[in-house]
Amino acid sequence: MIQLHNVSLRIGSLQILDNVSLSLEKGKVGAILGPSGAGKSTILKLILGLWQPDEGCVTIDGLDICHLPENELLPIRRKMGMIFQGNALFDSLNVRENVGYFLYEEKKLSEKEIADKVAEVLAFLNLFNIEHMYPDELSGGMKKRVAIARALVFNPEIILYDEPTAGLDPINSKSIRDLIKRVQAKNKATSIVVTHIMNDAIELGNQITLLQEGKIIENGSVRDILNSEHEFVKDFFYEIFKDAEILKKNT
Repeated sequence: MIQLHNVSLRIGSLQILDNVSLSLEKGKVGAILGPSGAGKSTILKLILGLWQPDEGCVTIDGLDICHLPENELLPIRRKMGMIFQGNALFDSLNVRENVGYFLYEEKKLSEKEIADKVAEVLAFLNLFNIEHMYPDELSGGMKKRVAIARALVFNPEIILYDEPTAGLDPINSKSIRDLIKRVQAKNKATSIVVTHIMNDAIELGNQITLLQEGKIIENGSVRDILNSEHEFVKDFFYEIFKDAEILKKNT
C-alpha cells in the first residue's frame, strides 16, 4: 500500500502540496489528475524518495520512507518501475541496451540472462526486431513502449507513470492505455498514473484523485468523480459531459 499522510511541501514562496492525504491499495491503479502545476508529478518524486515533505509522511507498505538515508531508500526504489514523461531513453544506446541498462549496472546477471529478460519483456510489449534500433529511429509511441519495457524488466511491485500519453496522437494514446491495462493484468503491481488527460484517468484508474493548486479537490471512483457537485470538478470534466450530450443528441 502507498500512503501519503497530511503531506505539505513548499518551495520558496510556492506551496506545491497542501495537506495531501491519500491511500492506494496494493494491486490497484490510482490516477492523479489535474491541470499543469497542480502538484501531480511532485507526488511521484515523494514516493520515490527524491524529495522530502516539509510536513507529513509517505509510507510504502507501512514503512515511513521520509528522511531515510540513501542506502535504505535504494532497496525500496528497486521495487519501483518509473516511466518518465519524456521517456528518458539514452540516445547513444540501442533498444536492448536501454531496456537492460540497469540490469547491466547491477552486474548480478550474465549477458545471456540479461538478453533473455530483455527479449521476454519486449515480446510481451509486442516489440519485435527492434533490439538494435536507436531511440531517434523510433516513433513516439515506440519510445514510450521501450520506456515501459525498461521499467518492467525488474518485474516491479510498484509502477509509476508520469503523463504516459502526453504528446501522442489519439491512436497511439489508446495503444499505450491498452498496454498499461495488459501490464496491470499481468503484473498486478500497485500503479500510479499521473496525467492531465481525462480519458487516461477515467479509463485506467480504479481510484482518481483530482488536484488543484496542491490540494485534493476530490478523491474516489470514476463514478464518485463524475457525480461530484464541486464546481472545479464540473469545470474540469466539462468536455466529457459536453461530448456525452452531443453523442446523445446524435444517436
